[in-house]
Amino acid sequence: MSESLSLPVDQQMKTLSQLAGQVRTSILPMRASLQPDTLENLSQLESRLYRLAQEVAAFAEERSNLLALTEISQVINSSLDLDDVLRFVMDNIVRLTGAERGFMMLRDTSGQMSTRIARNWEQESLNESEHAVSRTVIQKVIETGEAILTTNAQEDPRFGGQESIIAFNLRSILCVPLKVKNDMIGVIYADNRIRTGIFNESERDLLGVFANQAAIAIENARLFSSLRRTLAEVTELKNMMDNIFASIASGVITADIEDQITLCNHAAESILGQNTIDLIGRKLHDVIPSIADDILLQIAGVRNQDSLVTDLEFSHNLPLRGQVDWRLNVSPLKDADQTTQGIAIVLDDLTERKRLEAQRKLFERMVSPAVINQLDPNSLALGGKRSDITVLFADIRGFTSFSETQSPEQLVSVLNRYLAAGAEVVLDEEGTIDKFLGDAVMAWFNAPIPQEDHTLRAVRAALKLRERIAGLHAILPPEAHLGFGVGIHYGDAVLGLIGTEKRLDYTAIGDSVNTCKRLQENAARNQIVISQAAYERVSDFVEARLMEPITVKGKRESIPVYEILGLK
Repeated sequence: MSESLSLPVDQQMKTLSQLAGQVRTSILPMRASLQPDTLENLSQLESRLYRLAQEVAAFAEERSNLLALTEISQVINSSLDLDDVLRFVMDNIVRLTGAERGFMMLRDTSGQMSTRIARNWEQESLNESEHAVSRTVIQKVIETGEAILTTNAQEDPRFGGQESIIAFNLRSILCVPLKVKNDMIGVIYADNRIRTGIFNESERDLLGVFANQAAIAIENARLFSSLRRTLAEVTELKNMMDNIFASIASGVITADIEDQITLCNHAAESILGQNTIDLIGRKLHDVIPSIADDILLQIAGVRNQDSLVTDLEFSHNLPLRGQVDWRLNVSPLKDADQTTQGIAIVLDDLTERKRLEAQRKLFERMVSPAVINQLDPNSLALGGKRSDITVLFADIRGFTSFSETQSPEQLVSVLNRYLAAGAEVVLDEEGTIDKFLGDAVMAWFNAPIPQEDHTLRAVRAALKLRERIAGLHAILPPEAHLGFGVGIHYGDAVLGLIGTEKRLDYTAIGDSVNTCKRLQENAARNQIVISQAAYERVSDFVEARLMEPITVKGKRESIPVYEILGLK
C-alpha cells in the first residue's frame, strides 16, 4: 500500500480503485462463511478505499487546475500583445470549464461593454451571427460585481422567463467579472447550449481566480498598447519637429547654463561656417570669438533675469567669409518646472540683405522710389515701348575751366555735390533719372508711371535746381560757384531695357531726347529753356518769356522756345 502511494496521482487513483474492486470481489463468495465482524471490517475497508480514490481524484483535479493556472499565468504575463492575451485567455477558459463557447466583454472608451473576443471549443473565433448570449446574466454581473452560475438556465427561476435564454436555448451558463483594483473592466461569459450541469462551484471558483489573473494581464497589455501608441505619436512628433528644426531658414543654437552648445540646425552650420559635429559640446565664446564680448553679457542677462533679448545686430569678420552682418534673438530655455536650463539663440545672416539694401539705396538715388515700387523684376524683358514723356537735360556750366585748377579728388567732390542736387530735385518730383553724362544729368517724367502733370513736374524740378544751386553757393568757395543750363521738351520716345541679360540699361531713345539735349546746349548759365510743345502744356501755370527761335542740329527749321521765369 505504501508503495502505491509513491506513484503519480493518476496512477494512485487507478490503483486504489482496483484494490476496492478486489476487496468487493473477494467478499462476495465468502460472505456466508465470514463472521459478521470480519465482513463489517472488509466492507469498511472497501468504502475507505473508494473514498480515498475520490479524494485522490479531487486532489488530482485541483492539482491539474493549479498547474493549468500556473501555466496560463506565465503565458499571459509573458505577452504584452492584447490580441494574443485575449485569444489565449478565452481558449483556456473553454478548455478548463468544458464550455461550448466563451466570450469576453471589455469596457470601451465610451464606458459600454462590447464583445472583444469570442471563441468556441475548437479554438476558433465565432462570427457575429453566433454572438447570441444572455444579456440578463451579463448585466447582473456588471451591476453586482459577483459571479453567476446556473446549471440549467431554462429551469432557473432567476432567468427561466427571460426571452433571450428561451430564444437562444441557453442552458449551462457561467459569468464572472474582470476586475483591476475593484474597477470592473469587463466580464467573462461561458455557456453550453446542449448540456446541463456542465459547470459547478469548482469551475466558478477556478474561473474567478483565472479572471483575476487575466484582468491584470489584459490591463497590462492595454497599458502597453497605449504606451506603444503614445511612443509612436511622440516619435512621429519628434521626427516632424526635427524636420521643421532642420528646415528653419534662421540658424538655431541651444546652449546649457555653462554656455556649452547642445544643439544646432543646418542653417546655423551654414551661417557659422562649421559642421554640427564640430560645434556640439563647444563653448559659445570659442565658436564666435569675434562677437563673444558683445553677446556673452546679453546671454548672462537672459539667464539671470529670465528675459528676452531681440534684434541684436553685429558686424564682424569671419576667417572664411570676411565682413558679415548678423542679427541675434536670445531667449531662456526652461524645463517642466519653469527652471532655466540654458538659452536658445536664433541667428540670422543679414550680410546679403544689407548688400541688397545698399544697392537699392543706390538705385533709389537714380530712380524715384515710387518708380522702383512699380517695377516687377519677374516681368522685365529686353525691348521698348513708345510713350509720351517730358525730357529734362541739365548741364553744369563753368565745370571745364574749374576742372583745370583742381585736383582730381577735389574735382570729383564738387561734381558730386552739383550732380546730387540735380538728381534730388528730379526724384522729389518722382521723375526717372536716365543717366549722368559727365557733368550733365538726363531725366524724364511720365514713365514708367503715368503722370498727368509730368511737364509741370519737370518745370518744378528745374526751378528747384536753381534754388539748390543758390544753396550750394552759400557753402562752397567762390571758385566752386558753378551753374546749370536746363533744357525741357515734350514728345514721344521709345522707353525700355536696352543691353543684354547681364547688363541692362533702362533708357529713352528718340528724336525728342535729341531735341531736348540741343535745348540744354543753347541754355545760358542758370537758364531754363523749354520747347513750344512743352510750354503749351504748362502755360497756365508758369511765367515764361518767348525767346528767339533756335536752330537745332538735325532740324531743317528753327524751333520756337521759351525761358521759364517762375511759377504763377
